[in-house]
Amino acid sequence: MPVYIEMPKLSDTMTEGTLLKWRKNKGDTVTSGDILAEIETDKATMEMEAFDDGILAEVYVQDGGKATVGQKIALLLAPGEKPPAGAPPAAPAPAPAAAKPAEGKAPAPSSSPAPAAAPAKGPAPASPVAPAAPAPSGARVKASPLAKKIAASKGIDLSRVTGTGPGARIVSRDLDSVSAAAPKTASSAPAPVPAMPAGPDDKRIPLSGMRKVIAERLVISKSTIPHFYLNIEVNAGELMQLRAEVNANAEKSGQPKLTVNDFILKAAVVAASRVPKVNAAFDGDAVIEYASINLAVAVAIDDGLVTPVIRNAQNKSLLEINAAVKDLATRARGKKLKPDEYQGGTITVSNLGAYGIDSFSAIINPPQSIILSVGAVVKKPVVNAKNEIVVGQRLNIGLSCDHRVVDGAIGAEYLAELRKLIENPALMLI
Repeated sequence: MPVYIEMPKLSDTMTEGTLLKWRKNKGDTVTSGDILAEIETDKATMEMEAFDDGILAEVYVQDGGKATVGQKIALLLAPGEKPPAGAPPAAPAPAPAAAKPAEGKAPAPSSSPAPAAAPAKGPAPASPVAPAAPAPSGARVKASPLAKKIAASKGIDLSRVTGTGPGARIVSRDLDSVSAAAPKTASSAPAPVPAMPAGPDDKRIPLSGMRKVIAERLVISKSTIPHFYLNIEVNAGELMQLRAEVNANAEKSGQPKLTVNDFILKAAVVAASRVPKVNAAFDGDAVIEYASINLAVAVAIDDGLVTPVIRNAQNKSLLEINAAVKDLATRARGKKLKPDEYQGGTITVSNLGAYGIDSFSAIINPPQSIILSVGAVVKKPVVNAKNEIVVGQRLNIGLSCDHRVVDGAIGAEYLAELRKLIENPALMLI
């Protein structure tokens, strides 16, 4: 029986993928478990595995081509079997870069509405209702019979759920923590303001898949989450001294050196364990307070920004956090992260201190309820306990909060714990 291979949904925000390279050629024999192709999503480059045996009879999307989730990209046939009548035609070659708009004419705004943010369910990398556009009309949703039955009883739109079963199939566990969520209608989103027309010397750069998702999610965050901001300045002198001592010993013993960010991440996790109300998310008629702290760390890459997740960070030491961040950041920049490594975060830390930024206010990463924004450690004159002006080392930290979940007093309590840990860094080693 012919088996069509479809573009899989490899992340919760993926609506289309780029087929970077076929690992099998037309006419090759394919066995279940073989790697068929390399797919680039909006966040990572991943290998697509075969789940059926056969011969690769047709390839509809060539190397470098794009396809929407659920679109047929190839055909598997049994030996001696003929392609069915009306098989999909070969996909067109990748479209060239968008041309400049005619002088005097603004580019037409996209007619596609921004997707609605969906509440997260559970701290584990359970598949939330995807904050991306629904699957294309007519696309087949891969789901087990039990998952379909559960979805029907709960009123869940399966096209907006990420599957974790074989071949990205939706299985019953994917629905354990998902509630029905209606996507935002086009009429509820304001029309974007068109840019000033490009001139003859201007460049029009098409958005990458990642940049599109970043734009959509940030619009969702700022338009649906009531942000408020808290800021503190902490004494980083003790932290810098402890770091210098630790790294001096590490250099002698051949151990990895710790960064300032490692200490900040550890402090953020310990503080969240002491003020668990910030490790939560809004869920319509309830607030989910998570038992595990899944720490998302903002990492800048060429195409934009990703937030790989350190799971169960409350159980990790400074050295373990240091190793996890290095590994995740390296693979994020190489687009080698797996879906469960950038999904399911419960709090996020964004640090721009290395770029010389003293302070800033970050936008919440939905459906989380807080994000920390960390600046650079700056030497400046300060007044000590003896009313003397001395050289101090100060660090500005901002906290952006979802007011539906975190009130001002809770945010202040969290920052007080964070201050205590940073100003007395030995406490986070206990």
